[in-house]
Amino acid sequence: MAALSGAENFLSCLILGYAESCFRSSAGLYRLCGKELRAIPGISWLNSDMNIQVAVLCDAATDDNGKMNLLGAFDTIYAPQMPAIHPQCAVALRATFQPGDEGTRKLSLNFINADGHAILQSIEIPVPVTLPDDAHFLTRNFIVNIQQLKFDEPGLYSVDVRLDNESVASVPLLVRQMAGNQSPP
Repeated sequence: MAALSGAENFLSCLILGYAESCFRSSAGLYRLCGKELRAIPGISWLNSDMNIQVAVLCDAATDDNGKMNLLGAFDTIYAPQMPAIHPQCAVALRATFQPGDEGTRKLSLNFINADGHAILQSIEIPVPVTLPDDAHFLTRNFIVNIQQLKFDEPGLYSVDVRLDNESVASVPLLVRQMAGNQSPP
């Protein structure tokens, strides 16, 4: 048998139904037990609490049976004048929960300016997390549509994401005022 890369060797082990004692990839170190993949503690996301896979500000987002679709992800808004009103955007989050995350959790989104002051009322979402018996993790998509978002001045803003009052992600946004009849880059 030819020498295989780590990933190919790992897949080969799973397909053939046998396991080596451990496997290292760019994603971390894993222990294979029979056909079951187990992460070595402290090295892989498989042993951690909830994991944010995607946190983005975009023009629109949809959830199609668990598949997240994003349109027009951005991090800068160019405004011809201040205050500026952004007509429509969405905050899209994709999170993975582990067995230790089960229960009702509280997801909070806070849109703040550079001084830490809220420019929008805090958005709180109760998140019931129950993993099926045969699941190792549970992935959920969260899409919050925002209309008529007002920015009083140019500068740095942020969407801060918290789970049970602990910061888990931050999405930066820069608002720039265009000079005269300048067009956005």
